[in-house]
Amino acid sequence: MPETSIANAMRRPRGPRKKDAGDGLQLDAGAGNATGDAREVDTSYLETLLGYNARRAALTIIALFLRRMEPYDLRPVDFSVLTVVAHNPGVTSRQICAALDILPPNLVGMVKALHKRGLVERRPHPTDRRAQGLHLTPAGQRLHAQAQTTATNLEQEATHALSAAELQTLTALLRKVYRR
Repeated sequence: MPETSIANAMRRPRGPRKKDAGDGLQLDAGAGNATGDAREVDTSYLETLLGYNARRAALTIIALFLRRMEPYDLRPVDFSVLTVVAHNPGVTSRQICAALDILPPNLVGMVKALHKRGLVERRPHPTDRRAQGLHLTPAGQRLHAQAQTTATNLEQEATHALSAAELQTLTALLRKVYRR
């Protein structure tokens, strides 16, 4: 059985399915009252876990990313694929899947959509006749340049509480975790 991809592991678990109105979880009568006297929830143990903290930080940045990339109609994974193609002209789909931990069937649809938008094109690979290399079109280059500037700015905004050295250390430590 193949390992679960990082992308699949990051997905939110689905909640229980709705049943009859009488079935399911009963909420505390005092929960969510309008008087504001609900006590604070203890998350101290969760805050000791790297995964919890990484996920919370990622969700904060992703929410900002989604808002800022909306004009470009780019999701995080689309931006990642465009960036890999921009920085590696002629990269193959297999290489992208390995670099970004994307399942091949998922990448096929993404590349198809980016191609349909006129952002990427396929060209014969210079050394492997079975493969095609991906390249940004001029429109893809323009969009990527704008999106990359936006991504850089939003990252700076999202991490403003960290010094440059702290950000560099955090990034290096996170890489150590996922690159094993």
